[in-house]
Amino acid sequence: MSTFYEVNEQQTPKSGLLLLQVLIPGLFCLFSVRLWYLQVHLGGDFAEKARQNQLRQESVYAPRGLIRDRNGVLVAVNEPAYALGLVREDCRDVGATLEAVARLTGTPLSALRETYRRKVRRVKPFEPLILLPDLSFDRLAVIEANNLRWPGLEIMVRPRRRYKYGDLLAHILGYVAEANEEELEKDPGLSLGDNVGKQGLERMIEERIRGRKGLNQLEVDVSGRRLAETLLTRPQAGEDVRLSIDLGLQSMIAGILEGKAGAVVVMEPDSGQVLALVSAPSFDGNDFSVGLSPEQWQALRDDPMHPLQNRAIQSVYPPGSVFKLVMAGCGLREGLLDPAESVFCTGSIRLGKHEFRCWRKGGHGRVALERAIVESCDVYFYKLGMRLGVDRVSRFAKACGFGALTGIGLPHEKPGNIPSRGWKLQRFGERWQKGEDLNLAIGQGYTLVSPLQVARFLCAMLNGGWLLRPHLLADQAPERQANIPLNDEHRGRIQEAMVATVEDPQGTARRLRTRGLVIGAKTGTAQVVRLTDELKDLKDHEIPYEYRDHAWMAGFAEKDGRRYVAVAMVEHGGHGSSGAGPVLKAVFEHVFSKGFLARPAPGQGLAEGSDNGPN
Repeated sequence: MSTFYEVNEQQTPKSGLLLLQVLIPGLFCLFSVRLWYLQVHLGGDFAEKARQNQLRQESVYAPRGLIRDRNGVLVAVNEPAYALGLVREDCRDVGATLEAVARLTGTPLSALRETYRRKVRRVKPFEPLILLPDLSFDRLAVIEANNLRWPGLEIMVRPRRRYKYGDLLAHILGYVAEANEEELEKDPGLSLGDNVGKQGLERMIEERIRGRKGLNQLEVDVSGRRLAETLLTRPQAGEDVRLSIDLGLQSMIAGILEGKAGAVVVMEPDSGQVLALVSAPSFDGNDFSVGLSPEQWQALRDDPMHPLQNRAIQSVYPPGSVFKLVMAGCGLREGLLDPAESVFCTGSIRLGKHEFRCWRKGGHGRVALERAIVESCDVYFYKLGMRLGVDRVSRFAKACGFGALTGIGLPHEKPGNIPSRGWKLQRFGERWQKGEDLNLAIGQGYTLVSPLQVARFLCAMLNGGWLLRPHLLADQAPERQANIPLNDEHRGRIQEAMVATVEDPQGTARRLRTRGLVIGAKTGTAQVVRLTDELKDLKDHEIPYEYRDHAWMAGFAEKDGRRYVAVAMVEHGGHGSSGAGPVLKAVFEHVFSKGFLARPAPGQGLAEGSDNGPN
């Protein structure tokens, strides 16, 4: 019982309770005062400090992949370039800043205002809006010296594409320039100011060689000066690529074509690799990387020699007598041509009221197939054309790859034209005339082919009948697209006739004869306009340039198991033998010289594109 009373007699100390009741409200008041002091009394000061120290994120540009020729020589590299950007968030007066930039750099104010107007809606206020994509060192120094007076201006370092050999590979590599509105809309990975491939391989393999941009976090003060930076994501450089092009061969051919207009293609018949693809005249892709002025662009665009045109794939021409190889193949295939059957050439043939002349006024006398090819007898092929007709020739030529794209992987390739009855009726609303069979037989009239198509056809004549996709990249394996409808015997006959065209003293390609090489070729002279009797009496060099015939030479050369196909087309070059022949002779001498290293591309097997073997 005593314990019970002792417990109830204990009581809580009143002093402790009073202390707790005073402490809690006191602490609450203290925190409230401190909060008011920081948030209200010093709020303006802290807001100013926060404004003066901002975190931003900017892209780190990735370099494009390097491009080398087949032997590892660098042809396209990257170098640092300096761009001038404007960060609107840091700029006190955009109009005054643009006026200052115009004054400091010598750039027209109207051009700067137009650039600003065009880009402002795509660029956030804290991101740099690029006013000048490429600053010279002198302009860079002037901007840096005045940077503090004009906050918001920012110098940006970006990789710029440089083509080490200027115009030598321009039609193959193309060029890069700033992405336009359409490209920005299509590709979410692009930002305003990014450079993309516009032509050539730079455009066709853009995703492969572009690379991926990195991300950098910056801490800047109120003037935009960088206080600290942290790399969040490293940029990834684009993939390096190796061309099938041999730089030495390309350079040698370009030197021969200097001052002329034309195209030359050199290929390996068994792989489809393109060793040289030259179009003359050319242009310098570096001008586009830096940025062309309106005057420079107009001069290029309006140049009567059309340097921007890739004549190897974008220009199509009447093939002239080179087409006689197709005619011979068609006659053999259709069984309407007996190689031993001869035709007597008197120098002309009459159809109705029209006389179709042979290129040799006195005629060639009696000729069979091989002699007709060797001496390029027009009368023989006139009669063959009448026998075959346009329908058979059109089907066969298309099966040989003409009238269609080769698929080389360069933009804006032209398919050319192989006429037919239906085509003419649809195109002109007229029926096919018998005399047009004769024009077709010698590669004139409506027939149009590109130099690359002719080269691919000759490759098929040598490699077992396969039409291969022409390749410009060394890592691409041979790819079969189709096979031409000629068996081994027929292809062999045509090859033998081409060799005789070089070896025979009367052969039209005899100037190609080279000791130690087996060379076969076919000349071609494609008429541009029908010459008047007055012009016919003039010598070649006396005929006005624009009226002169185009000169063709197409051939192959073999030695020690190596063989190459080459096709040259010289615009207004006159006769094929004299106008284009020296080009092929120089090509074959070069590729079989001791210093030439035509390394084979990797990959030995053929990528099947057709299940049918040569027939």
